[in-house]
Amino acid sequence: MAIQDKMLAAQVVEFKKPYKIHEVPTPGKDLNEYDMLAKVAVASLCHTDGMVLDGIMGTPLPCTASHEGSGTVVKVGSAIKEFRVGDRVLCSLTYRRCGKCGDCTGPEVDTQYCPNVGGYLGVNRDGSFVEYEVVDGRECCMLPDNVSFQTAAPLACAGVTVWGGLVRAGLKAGETVAIVGGGGGLGHLGVQFAKALGLHVIAIDARDEALSLAKECGADTLVDARSGKEKVVEEVKKVTRGQGADATLNVSDHESAAATGAAVTKMHGILVQIAQPTNVSVPFQELVFRDIRIHGSLTSSKGECLKMLDVVSKHNIKVKTNSFNGIREVPNAIELAHSGKMQGKPVILIDQEAIENEKKSGLKMV
Repeated sequence: MAIQDKMLAAQVVEFKKPYKIHEVPTPGKDLNEYDMLAKVAVASLCHTDGMVLDGIMGTPLPCTASHEGSGTVVKVGSAIKEFRVGDRVLCSLTYRRCGKCGDCTGPEVDTQYCPNVGGYLGVNRDGSFVEYEVVDGRECCMLPDNVSFQTAAPLACAGVTVWGGLVRAGLKAGETVAIVGGGGGLGHLGVQFAKALGLHVIAIDARDEALSLAKECGADTLVDARSGKEKVVEEVKKVTRGQGADATLNVSDHESAAATGAAVTKMHGILVQIAQPTNVSVPFQELVFRDIRIHGSLTSSKGECLKMLDVVSKHNIKVKTNSFNGIREVPNAIELAHSGKMQGKPVILIDQEAIENEKKSGLKMV
């Protein structure tokens, strides 16, 4: 497969300014032994991309945007044995963990917390709004045959992040999880994952489009956050025998979301904070008098990502996507994301040939 010297990319070149869409040199001529070069098929937009653009993440410039990508392996480092050219992969945003620290050598579920990590794609290393990207072959995951590139791309962050939140919630089948922001990009995936794990799901959101999507994804109970915190708590207690949810995931960065999440959680329960507002504000009464425990959660490990992909494949998990053709359409994807009317995730279709080949494969894709 011939790889051109130049490729199209959408890059952050100045904070708080639109992406620059232009040609840049194609990477991968001298791959590290643990690296792979992937031809990006689909890349998607994430809330964190806006934080990168605003300069919140300390990103060195220029930086190619997006940390949610899927694609085809076109070149493999000498030490990588798990993959070969032609494999379809989920492009992990984690790049070069040290492999030696307490997080790398401790429980596998925490390996993404490596403090010596070499970087994160689309955050402080070039990401997926590009035709070719360098990824860490030790972190990427093979796509199940029936999981399409378009379904996979949003799973690289949105999917693994809300999956990781469910892991940290530690619930058993039959228990109840509330999701604040349950009809958003992460939330609608969390609803489906939770149902696949046998949980009762309460989706809380403040947009008609989001509540509709949560219902479509199988939420057992819908609660409109616009009715105010007291009413939200009342509605949650109605379906939880007056106790509240066994655990709550907060995937909304609204200033009142964490407080709402704590309020709908049963006494001694866990609030998993996934959203990244500047400050997380919860009344002291929730922590002191009700013993609500707040647990942060950062993406997921490779092992958990593989478990998530297995659930996606076996349970026909649907990622609600809004498709745009080609990298030059990234500004239109951003406009839709900021409109307040979007359902699900905006995705950029980059490698049309690979996408068409999937359609011709005869496999029933999710």
